[in-house]
Amino acid sequence: MPYIIALLGLIGAAYLFVMRARMAADAARELTGVAQDVLSAARRFGFRRKLNSHPVESLEEPDVAIAAAGIAFLELGGLPTAEQQDALVRSLQSHLGQSYDRAEESVVLGRWLVTESGGASPGLTRLTRRLHKMKGTASFEPLMAVLRDVAAAGRGGMSVKQKEAIDEIGRLYRIT
Repeated sequence: MPYIIALLGLIGAAYLFVMRARMAADAARELTGVAQDVLSAARRFGFRRKLNSHPVESLEEPDVAIAAAGIAFLELGGLPTAEQQDALVRSLQSHLGQSYDRAEESVVLGRWLVTESGGASPGLTRLTRRLHKMKGTASFEPLMAVLRDVAAAGRGGMSVKQKEAIDEIGRLYRIT
């Protein structure tokens, strides 16, 4: 009888080991898939990272900067929901004239840019400065239209951080 219990214990331990190894492999595949999504989006937009500079400074596509600013603005209000992210994609489609696939890819690349910037608040600041350098004051209205749509999709209005970010954007564009 003790041999049977020991054998069952070994089989159980082997089963747990195999299941944990499979879960680790699935997690690695998922991370690889996310990295592939970012790389694919970057290639489609022609994004080339310049040596010795921040990725946002290498950005040449204003629509991606607006999408990234929208993601950062969303994250300032807390963890974004799927509905808020869908609202961002719809807003990019309507205000920037992007197709659904292009809007989604710009959001994927934008999320990576926000992450590389060290979070939502520094990311939004850096992205709006870069957008202002690329297009000047002509970029203000499309940016604000997207941010208004994102704020409307939020949970009961804008957060304090989001209001402060709007004020900062206004100062950057010399509106306020």
